[in-house]
Amino acid sequence: MPESTSLTPPHAPVTPPAADHRRWLAMVVISLGVSLVVVDATIVGVLLPRIVSDLDLTTAGAEWITSVYSLVFAALLIPFGRAGDLFGRRRMFVLGVAVFALASVAAALAGGEGALVAARAAQGVGASMILPATLSTVNAVFTGRERAIAFGIWGSMISGMAALGPLLGGAVATGGGWRWAFGINLPLGAALIAAAFRLMPETRAPGAGSRGVLREIDWPGAVLSALGLGALVCGLIEGQTYGWWAATRRFSAGGFDWPGTALSPVPVVIALGIVLIAALVVVERARAAAGRPVMLDLELFRIPNFRHGNLASSLINVGELGLLFILPLFLLGVHGTNPLEISVAILPLAVGAFLSGGYAGKLANKRGAHRVVQFGLVLEVAAVLALGVTVSATTGGFGLAPWMLLYGLGLGLTSAQLTNVSLADVPPAQAGQASGTQSTARQVGAALGIALIGTVFATSLGHAMSDRLAGTSLTPGQQASVTRHLRDSAGTYGRDLHDDPGTAVEAHAADASLAVATGHAALTTAAILAAGLALSLRLRPSSDRHREESKRRGG
Repeated sequence: MPESTSLTPPHAPVTPPAADHRRWLAMVVISLGVSLVVVDATIVGVLLPRIVSDLDLTTAGAEWITSVYSLVFAALLIPFGRAGDLFGRRRMFVLGVAVFALASVAAALAGGEGALVAARAAQGVGASMILPATLSTVNAVFTGRERAIAFGIWGSMISGMAALGPLLGGAVATGGGWRWAFGINLPLGAALIAAAFRLMPETRAPGAGSRGVLREIDWPGAVLSALGLGALVCGLIEGQTYGWWAATRRFSAGGFDWPGTALSPVPVVIALGIVLIAALVVVERARAAAGRPVMLDLELFRIPNFRHGNLASSLINVGELGLLFILPLFLLGVHGTNPLEISVAILPLAVGAFLSGGYAGKLANKRGAHRVVQFGLVLEVAAVLALGVTVSATTGGFGLAPWMLLYGLGLGLTSAQLTNVSLADVPPAQAGQASGTQSTARQVGAALGIALIGTVFATSLGHAMSDRLAGTSLTPGQQASVTRHLRDSAGTYGRDLHDDPGTAVEAHAADASLAVATGHAALTTAAILAAGLALSLRLRPSSDRHREESKRRGG
């Protein structure tokens, strides 16, 4: 079946898609690949309490294990999206699955914090090959009304599996330990590679390979983006450890000691990240003006829906990954909930996302994808706001369930169609680069969300615990010690306090403090999602939708 999209320039046809039935079988493979990537972005949230205990992690270490995956993922999405355009998207998909599966084995065998962080980073490399290959293949193969349905499937897998990941992780961890949650990716990856070779069509950009893949990749842009994003996220994660401005702890790494004691290295690292990202924009403009390949085509941002959709994607992922980071820590710290029970508490989010995601394509064809996105965000803001206002030390999984279900319904609608409306006006020849940029926006939001929401959670936890211990019989030194242990353990120290009959007062204060910290983190998330809602109001029906409507009217 030839490509017939109205977005394809006549002089630049993409590789023809497979026959109808094979396209939808390929969609199954794509969905499973997306599931593999997304599950491992969120599975660590429910495993984190066990990992913190087994490997004796600090709060910063826990955040790094969670966020380094999204950080590396985000940094490499655009260059690998471009490489997929040139090298072949199915080939990039298969290579990514292989890297991801091997890195998962390394994570399962990790014996300490450093090894696990490195393995999670390697998983991010594989994921950054997989996701843009799936997204650009969908964008190249499906058009018109079918695109809305295909993106509905793709988006519901993104949002639903993000929530289902903790459930699967909890089940595996309860039955055989957290390491099995990573090890199971090896046989899954092998099966996925075999299915991809048989069912997934190979697509690439017009003229791909004429000058060689390596020469077509913008290496300076890739390096600047990776370093810039890395510096920003590093600063956000380590701010609570070393101080946001004044140094609160000595910094030493690899034999290097930070000079002086007054200024924290954190503002320097954040400033460096901002400078590197500004340099990226300058370099990309210069390369584009000289007619050289660019990693980030700034001209794409002249497309209104692409520009607004990318910003909204970042903000939405700040909310989702931030929530999935803090809620398991809250449940464990206050209730001592095991991984499977934590997962069941989050299950309504997955149920809501799958239900609404499956319906989103039909609704988009009737009302427009942009309207579906806006309605979904309204539900998300309402759910997270309600959660932030109602959470208390007595709130358990059942208390969270109604708000998680409502949030999941909104997330399914939003994720399913935001990608559709963002990419619908992008020429297929730039599909890989655009999908890499769009996926980068998601992952930047994920990495920043974990860092930002995690920082709000830890900072609020420390302040709340300090306030609640102020009126007790503990000495100031004892108060400071208990507060520090609770904050640095990401709240899991609360269970140790409950286990000791002599620390009942401190345990009660820890429960109340965890509830306050979770409420503050949720309200911060609601504010960020509200900003995403405001951006979504600037989305408009895509030109592809206009053409389809004209055809139906005989125009």
